[in-house]
Amino acid sequence: MTTLKVGIADYEEMKARTMRIARGEEKPSPGDPNVWFPSMESFAQILSMGNRELLRVIDEQAPGSLEELAEITGRAKSNLSRTLKRMASYGLIRMEKGDGRKLAPKVIHDRLELDLPLTERAGPRKAAGGRQ
Repeated sequence: MTTLKVGIADYEEMKARTMRIARGEEKPSPGDPNVWFPSMESFAQILSMGNRELLRVIDEQAPGSLEELAEITGRAKSNLSRTLKRMASYGLIRMEKGDGRKLAPKVIHDRLELDLPLTERAGPRKAAGGRQ
């Protein structure tokens, strides 16, 4: 698998960088994050201990459907559906076709790297647009 590089940038930062790129004033670098979270809080929520455990279960047990994952984890199907949609929107998982009309969650990356400057001297974070 691969490493997903993520960054933290609010909506205004993401919008400003997207505009600079569109105007040709800035070029994205290959080392830039692939996914952006609007805040540390949103990052922490999506990667809570419970959600990391969910990713581990999906990776190790490879459930063939949302129903099977609900049985394995004991979590409500509606709760799992919401959580998996958010994870998919951030590129942590993807939903693949299973048997019939069922969808099966698949973990895409085995590592995550956070690009987060801790001081202004580290330079302002220039977001590449993306998720809110």
